[in-house]
Amino acid sequence: MSKEYETVIGLEVHVELATKTKIFCGCSTAFGAEKNAHTCPVCTGMPGSLPVLNKQVVEYAVAVGLATNCTITQNCKFDRKNYFYPDNPQNYQISQLYLPICRNGGIEIETEAGGKKIIGIHEIHMEEDAGKLVHDDWEDVSVVDFNRSGVPLIEIVSEPDMRSAEEVIAYLEKLRLIIQYLGASDCKLNEGSMRADVNLSVREVGAAEFGTRTEMKNLNSFRAIAHAIEGEKNRQIDLLESGEKVIQETRRWDDTKESSHAMRSKEDAQDYRYFPEPDLVPVIISDEWLEEIRSKQPEFRTQKLERYEREYEIPRYDAEILTGSKKLADIFEATTELCGKPKKVSNWLMGEAMRLLKEHEMDPEDLRFSPANLAKLIGLVEAGTINGTVAKEVFEQIFAEDIDPEQYVKEHGLAAVNDEGELRAAIEQIIADNPQSVEDYHNGKEKAIGFLVGQTMKVMKGKANPGLVNKILKELL
Repeated sequence: MSKEYETVIGLEVHVELATKTKIFCGCSTAFGAEKNAHTCPVCTGMPGSLPVLNKQVVEYAVAVGLATNCTITQNCKFDRKNYFYPDNPQNYQISQLYLPICRNGGIEIETEAGGKKIIGIHEIHMEEDAGKLVHDDWEDVSVVDFNRSGVPLIEIVSEPDMRSAEEVIAYLEKLRLIIQYLGASDCKLNEGSMRADVNLSVREVGAAEFGTRTEMKNLNSFRAIAHAIEGEKNRQIDLLESGEKVIQETRRWDDTKESSHAMRSKEDAQDYRYFPEPDLVPVIISDEWLEEIRSKQPEFRTQKLERYEREYEIPRYDAEILTGSKKLADIFEATTELCGKPKKVSNWLMGEAMRLLKEHEMDPEDLRFSPANLAKLIGLVEAGTINGTVAKEVFEQIFAEDIDPEQYVKEHGLAAVNDEGELRAAIEQIIADNPQSVEDYHNGKEKAIGFLVGQTMKVMKGKANPGLVNKILKELL
C-alpha cells in the first residue's frame, strides 16, 4: 500500500524597498541603468568606506511589520554575514540575525476550500542586496554589475505553515498587495523587486517530525513558484519511495526545463560566522517614532472593499477587481471624485483598461494615464458629445499617451453629429434605399432597425448620436 505524503513549505521573501537611494550610501536605486552607473566606494566595498543607514529603510520595514501583525524590535542592530561570492563586493553582507526589526507576525489567507488560515511570519529583517553576475556566453566570461549592490531589502521569513502551491501563491499575493498599498515596494517579480526562496520538505501524513528540507532559488514568477513546488515535492517523494534520503541543499529551478538541480549544500547560520556589524550604531525606535509610522498606515484592501460597496454602491465583483491593484484603486477613487460617476469609472477600468493591459502584456501598476483625462472622457460621453464607439477610440489614445480627450475630439473632428436636420436627411435617404428592411420592420422584425442604424452610422462615419438616430428612425418608420 503506497504511503500518503504531506508537503511542508516555508518561504523567504526578499523585497527591494522603494527608496530613492541605497541602504548605506547615496547612490540611486533606479532600475535599468547602464551597468555600474549607480556605484560608489561604499556599495562597491572599497577599503575604508563607511556605511550610513538610510532612515526611510527603517520606516518601510516597520510599516510592513505593523501591517503583518509583527512585534517591532525597538532596539535592534545590524550583523555581518560573511561569505564569498563574486557579486558580493565586501565578502560579507550587512544583515540582521540576532535582533531582527520585526518578529512573530502573521497574515490571513483564504484556502482552496474557502476557509481562513493564518500563515505565521517568523521575522522580517533589513539587509543590503548583492550585485548581479552577467554571463557572456560569447566571450565565455562572467562580469559583475554592482548597480543592485546595496539596494535595500527586507527579508520576510515565514513559518513552515503552508501545505500546497495554492496556499503559497495566496500568501504571496496577500503579502504583495500589503506592501504595494504601503508604497514600500512595487513588488515586480519580473524586475526582481520581489523574490521568493522556497523551503520545502515532505513527510508522511500524521508524522510529527519535519522531513529534510531543500531550498529552491531563482523563482521570479508565481507560475515558476507553483511549478517548482510541484516538481520538488514529486522529486522528494520519489527519493523516499525508492528508499533514498533527501539531502539538505540549495537547488536552482529551471523554468524552461521544468526541473531543478543542486547548487550547493545548504548552509546554516554558523557557516556564515555572523558577528555584530562594527561600523553601524544600534537602531533605536522610540515610541513616538513608532506611533508616527503607525498613524501613516493606509487603508488596506479589506477596508477598501467594504467602503467601495457601501460608499460607491458598486457590485462586490467590481470592488474586488479594482482593489486587487493599488494603482487601479487610486485611479478609480481620483476619477470618481472628479466626475461623480463611480459605476461608469468602474466600467471603463474593468472593460477597456483591463483589455488593453492584457493586449500589451502590462500590469495595472504600469498604467500612466491621469484620472483627469478619464473623467473628461466620461463627461464627453455623458453629454452626448461623442458616442460609445468614438469614446473607445479616444480611450486607446488616453491609455497610450494620456492625451486630453476634449482637445483630441476637437482636433480630429470626432464630435457626435447632433444636428437633427442633417441626420433626418441622411436617414430618409437610407430608408428610401432599403425598402426590404423597412418592410421587415413593419412585419414585426425588430432586428431590421439595427441594420438601418448601422447604415446610418456608416454614412455618418460613426459620429452620429445613436439615441437621436433611433428616435428619428422610429418616427420615420
